[in-house]
Amino acid sequence: MAKTVTEFESPDTAARAQQHLASYEDTTEDLVGEKLTLNMGPSHPATHGVLRLILELDGETITKAIPDIGFLHRGDEKIAENMHYNQFVPYTDRLDYLAPLCNNVAYACAVEKLMDWTLPARGQAVRVLCCELGRISAHLLGVGCYAMDVGAMTVFLYTFTQREYIYNLAEEISGARFTTSYTRVGGQTRDISAKTLQQVAEFLDQLEPQIEEVDALLTRNKIFLDRTQDVGVITKEDAISYGLSGPNLRGSGVEHDLRKAHPYLGYEQYDFEIPIGENGDSFDRYLVRMEEMRQSVKILRQVLATMPDGPVNVVDPKSTLPEKEKVLMSMEELIHHFIVATQGIEAPEGEVYFGAENPKGELGFYINSKGGGVPHRLKIRSPSFVNLSILPKLLCGHLVSDVVAILGSLDFVMGECDR
Repeated sequence: MAKTVTEFESPDTAARAQQHLASYEDTTEDLVGEKLTLNMGPSHPATHGVLRLILELDGETITKAIPDIGFLHRGDEKIAENMHYNQFVPYTDRLDYLAPLCNNVAYACAVEKLMDWTLPARGQAVRVLCCELGRISAHLLGVGCYAMDVGAMTVFLYTFTQREYIYNLAEEISGARFTTSYTRVGGQTRDISAKTLQQVAEFLDQLEPQIEEVDALLTRNKIFLDRTQDVGVITKEDAISYGLSGPNLRGSGVEHDLRKAHPYLGYEQYDFEIPIGENGDSFDRYLVRMEEMRQSVKILRQVLATMPDGPVNVVDPKSTLPEKEKVLMSMEELIHHFIVATQGIEAPEGEVYFGAENPKGELGFYINSKGGGVPHRLKIRSPSFVNLSILPKLLCGHLVSDVVAILGSLDFVMGECDR
């Protein structure tokens, strides 16, 4: 029988481990009292992607936890500084790849803030519809995988079925199911049809009973309660000091939602509530996401009932592409299309920051412009990256089996964490 101890950080720890291994025979007496360094990930299914945790264990109790990230780093921020603003839209799909529509909107809003553009009312309503569908889709996956992590397989099947319906709607809206690239700076690639709006309404009608079914399967389930209640408690003070956002912040009792605190896209017109937790444990974070899905359904019904007519894109002849039909019929429009497509939008000098309330938390884009069609600097504030920063403090004192429940309750995505 062989036991492997990972070498990490401390040469003394590694030397002691090698000494033990060299003298190891058929007894573990010389290991009594020593701490074990254990790798969890980056290929472990419960780490939800390429997250590596280096855990120092005293028996089954975690005494030290170090998250090791960067396995999915692609240099998105530097890529953005070498292409036109609209060319970067497909890259935002690959941030939180469970909510690409939301990422598209957040990035476009940041550039539009730099351009001082305001979308027409219909364009704003279409974006709200996309964002709330993306929120429901991300939470369905988050809750389903979380439930499966702690042993509730049936919930996973319910949530993934509903998520497939949202992918069908995304295909109707954008032409793609997963990497949508639907938003453009100044609007959308195309308007949303009346048929699609009707399909959204029909989807909401059958979604609400399914949310309640998931609630009935989990919220009073003895095993789920034992795995999540009083596990991974984040106090209100810690949540604020570590910069957490989204459901992880609200699960600790902090009533902060950018859609209410700093309304954008006309969110102030819609009636919805901000769910918050009481205890800040893994169970509260689950409850917040369940209620957020109900509130998103409420917002979507209001969007459908008040969807205005009119254009979906801003009118700026110098910086926006002309209509395709005109491009095919007019030499002047073809030349205009060529100039905008090759040189990009003519952005002014300045710097802006825009944060959107994404499913994982505050997704922010900082843009520093020296003018022209390419940003001088672009920085992405990814909520998963910030939320994972609390792991070294949060995991200590818990058992190894609790790690799975805590990670699932944080609901992170490594695509945006590593960028």
